[in-house]
Amino acid sequence: QQRLLIKGGKVVNDDCSVVADVYVEDGVVQQVGLNLNPEPRTRLTVLDATNKLVIPGGIDTHTHMEFPFMGSRSKDDFYTGTKAAIAGGTTMIIDFAIPQKGCSLVEAFDTWKSWADPKVCCDYSLHVAVTWWSNKVKEEMKDLVQNKGVNSFKMFMAYKDLYMVNDEELYAAFSCCKELGAVAQVHAENGELIAQGAKKMLSMGITGPEGHEMCRPEEVEAEATQRAITIANAVNCPLFVVHVMSKSAAKVISNARREGKVVYGEPIAASLGTDGTNYWNKDWAHAAAYVMGPPLRPDPSTPGFLMNLLANDDLSVTGTDNCTFDICQKALGKDDFTKIPNGVNGVEDRMSVIWEKGVHSGKMDENRFVAVTSTNAAKIFNLYPKKGRIAVGSDADIVIWDPKATRTISAKTHHQANDFNIFEGMVCHGVPVATVSRGKVVYEGGAFNVTAGEGKYVSRPPFPPYVYKRVRQREQV
Repeated sequence: QQRLLIKGGKVVNDDCSVVADVYVEDGVVQQVGLNLNPEPRTRLTVLDATNKLVIPGGIDTHTHMEFPFMGSRSKDDFYTGTKAAIAGGTTMIIDFAIPQKGCSLVEAFDTWKSWADPKVCCDYSLHVAVTWWSNKVKEEMKDLVQNKGVNSFKMFMAYKDLYMVNDEELYAAFSCCKELGAVAQVHAENGELIAQGAKKMLSMGITGPEGHEMCRPEEVEAEATQRAITIANAVNCPLFVVHVMSKSAAKVISNARREGKVVYGEPIAASLGTDGTNYWNKDWAHAAAYVMGPPLRPDPSTPGFLMNLLANDDLSVTGTDNCTFDICQKALGKDDFTKIPNGVNGVEDRMSVIWEKGVHSGKMDENRFVAVTSTNAAKIFNLYPKKGRIAVGSDADIVIWDPKATRTISAKTHHQANDFNIFEGMVCHGVPVATVSRGKVVYEGGAFNVTAGEGKYVSRPPFPPYVYKRVRQREQV
């Protein structure tokens, strides 16, 4: 096992920054302090972090690697996806096991785990989707929580006839989550309005990518967000709204938090770094590359607005919804936008995009950056302080971050499997110089030292205190 000393950097956690060395052995942080001198010096790897930041590895709360979806399969698999993550300063992803309606949740979990285990280059975990409701589903949720280390379940309010659940099913699933000590997640869009809107657009002869946004405008997202919060509040269940894409949905979450509701919002790299004006680009392939659900918004002030709310704790964590499809796959919908596979890149870009748009711009400081890229996710999903912190006893998932260096994002140089990057040409301050996963230097100066299957599945126990302390107290009162 590699022994590692990170010297001379500024260790940044969500609550404070301190100049210190970090000593790692057996994949765990053993010491944090000034002028560490571990003996013996043999077999000791030393990384110089002078004038750089030493931060907890990023946790991407939302990915879809090798996901069979919309007649295709997302291009990043668990190998290329986690390798790209490492290159971007992310050391853990949480993906989604998604069963078809009527199918077993446990089988879906086992299937996704069997895809991931031989391929992952960094640690990972799995959320599980609830796409239908029955007593069997309820039993399986219990099994997953008690035996498989799952503490979050995602319900789709969109994708009618594929994944969508109705209010009655949401109420039942939320109630079950609360009993089990799990976090309920929602894809918040009104699926019925989307279905009607899509029909309307196509009947009007609007078949291009712009129709995708026009048939599901932001009020469709805001309405579902409000409804999910209301239903969750009725059963005192904590709620996590995935991929917050619009100002109006973000305001709904922000207002709910002001009212004391236990709800967390997750904007993604895409909604923080670019916008939906791209759907009107004259080049069909360019426009289609940005198609995802919910869509990016044409209001160009959206990314800055979401970043302000993220800086301010109205929004809590960041994911990417990394679900890449190449130009050929996107072309399945060349005559009908409803057939364009939904999904964009981001797993490699997220940390730099948030540093550029959030920290370099002066909206948030380095500590808030660590909170929204790593620590808050670790707390909400009960991984803290093993993940999301640099302290004695924490997992050695660490990134040496150069806040002064810049890099230009491009499909020509990125490690994601896609032939297009939605952030093409963006110059970002904030570059990962080295990435450490489980105590091993897996990426340094542009070179990888990874092995497929080296990452581990991480179990997440139920009742994360950060979320459930308040919930339990409310029960008693």
